[in-house]
Amino acid sequence: MPKNILDHNDIKRAIRRMAHEIIEKNKGIENLCLVGIQKGGVILATQLASQIESIENGIIDVGTLDITFYRDDINTKEEQPVVNRTEIPCNIDGKTVILVDDVLFTGRSIRAAMDALVDFGRPAQIQLAVLIDRGHRELPIRADYAGKNIPTAFSDLIEVSLEDDSIENKAVLINGD
Repeated sequence: MPKNILDHNDIKRAIRRMAHEIIEKNKGIENLCLVGIQKGGVILATQLASQIESIENGIIDVGTLDITFYRDDINTKEEQPVVNRTEIPCNIDGKTVILVDDVLFTGRSIRAAMDALVDFGRPAQIQLAVLIDRGHRELPIRADYAGKNIPTAFSDLIEVSLEDDSIENKAVLINGD
């Protein structure tokens, strides 16, 4: 039975808090770029950017990144991978790039995202923003900004539903036992 762990209002509050943390840590938005990891991180990156822009009265570049061919498990999947669009709207050389994803689990997707990102340039710094950090890291990766830390069993699943500010936005925990 799925258990609701974040509702629409929880997600909005988390995004607002993360936006403030990003602005504070980076002393504004100059030289920043957000890059959402396909699929879950793209809408979150857009919503974070919108919140940051409304606070700072400025514009922040937002891109999308597909990590399909950078994953270390691509040869173990039985089904054909679905490739999505990568679109980096700015030169990332010397910028602070904030990778954005919905759920941080083992860290392998983030490692793949960093590998993919450096094919587009050499950022001054890469930071990580996630809506949910569920633990169970297999690589030494941590989030700089996390909306919520949710302890889980390794076999559990977390499903995040994000639309463009829909009342249906939510995150649910599915027990894997």
